[in-house]
Amino acid sequence: MATASASGAPGFSAPLAPIPDFFIVGHAKSGTTALYEMLRVHPQIFLPTSKEPWFFASELHERTPPRPEGTPRTLEEYRAWFADAQPGQRVGEASVLYLWSRTAAAAIAEVQPEAQIIALLREPASFLRSLHLQLIETYVETEQDFGRALALEEERRQGRQIPKHTYWPKTLLYSEHVRYAEQLRRYHEAFGRERVLVLVYEDFRADNEATVRRVLAFLEVDDSVQIAVGEANPSVRVRSQRLNEVVHGVSVGHGPLSRAAKAGVKALTPQRLRRRALHGAQQRLVYAPPAPADEQLMRELRLRYRHEVQALGEYMGRDLVTLWGYGDLD
Repeated sequence: MATASASGAPGFSAPLAPIPDFFIVGHAKSGTTALYEMLRVHPQIFLPTSKEPWFFASELHERTPPRPEGTPRTLEEYRAWFADAQPGQRVGEASVLYLWSRTAAAAIAEVQPEAQIIALLREPASFLRSLHLQLIETYVETEQDFGRALALEEERRQGRQIPKHTYWPKTLLYSEHVRYAEQLRRYHEAFGRERVLVLVYEDFRADNEATVRRVLAFLEVDDSVQIAVGEANPSVRVRSQRLNEVVHGVSVGHGPLSRAAKAGVKALTPQRLRRRALHGAQQRLVYAPPAPADEQLMRELRLRYRHEVQALGEYMGRDLVTLWGYGDLD
């Protein structure tokens, strides 16, 4: 659209930033961060510096966390995340809770009906255990015992036993995350099966490079480029919930004591060093390698979700019962 320049001469408004044409939709702790990091160095692909804009999952917008890059609320704010994309690049984003979301598939299709979708799925019991650790790490969950956190689900459906500062209460309904066939069906109905690539975490772990090349071929970009493989976002255990609360409070400013501490840190150190210091404190003092899984609980979860694995295998046309070890649970 023609506009007037600052000098009064006619000119043209800057072109709008693009809307992504492909989406990595999850699940969390299923290789999405590693895939995002590997794809974003490809010269024909643009992914924003910050992962997880969450824009199309309306369920997340009741309480979104404070973060330096913000959370886009309008389409204009969302497009700004992709303003640095170059002409000819495939433009994408990764928001893992889009697969869990009941609204994201339709919302994406409304603004980008020809989008391509990349979904990652993981064996349910291992996925839920890693998700629980992640939600504790990010202060969405405060119940450190995995079994007790699962048992709280029905109370949490009624709005009880929800941590005071949790950003997304609905994500604490753990069973809602393991509706794999239903979740995939939403994307197949919105985009068609040919535009949805379903990846299995265990395949990705076994051969990062082959999986990434499969994604590149799906996106129709050069799949012969060199790929640096590696793990990102490993699961950790919170050593001390109280210490995690203090570090989290300094980071986001909950409560007068936390705000005072944050103000003091801000007055003495630049932003880059503050982030580095907080991250270093978390890694040294707050987090530790996860404890061994409770095998009895993991077996109970596999029994609980065996029907979901069977249904997903039938839907995908793949023997996931054998791959995920669900065949000999009795």
